[in-house]
Amino acid sequence: MKRILIDLTKCRKCKKCEALCEYYYHNNNKGVKKLIELAIFVTTCRKCEESPCVKVCPQEALEKDENGILRKYNNLCINCKSCMIACPFGTIPGFIFDYIASACDYCGINNGTKLPKCAETCPENAINITEEEPSDEKHIYLISENLLVKDYKWEEFIK
Repeated sequence: MKRILIDLTKCRKCKKCEALCEYYYHNNNKGVKKLIELAIFVTTCRKCEESPCVKVCPQEALEKDENGILRKYNNLCINCKSCMIACPFGTIPGFIFDYIASACDYCGINNGTKLPKCAETCPENAINITEEEPSDEKHIYLISENLLVKDYKWEEFIK
């Protein structure tokens, strides 16, 4: 099955996301930012019990789901970056915040052999289309049906 693979170990080299997007419904969309946010919240976030990032948000735009994974509500987020500053581990990157809600329609999965614009324009080659399966040995994790992320889960370093 084809999926988008985001390699966060490469992605972190950028200070802001330069990858372009071909999202069908909105020209200024940055769908890859939404995917990176989701990937970071699943793999890199420490899932703190007390969650200072959630507590400090003046708009209650962050919450933890039943698995301890952060969810950000773009319609509430005012881009104050308080959560980014409050995170004791520095896992919330500033570039994921945007006033425009973005979405990914996974165009790269069904467009044949052509790479999607996000993969073509990512300066670190951190985005690809793959048929690879999740693998703990390769540090590749399934985030959603159409998204894989390569990253070192923080839990792996404390064992």
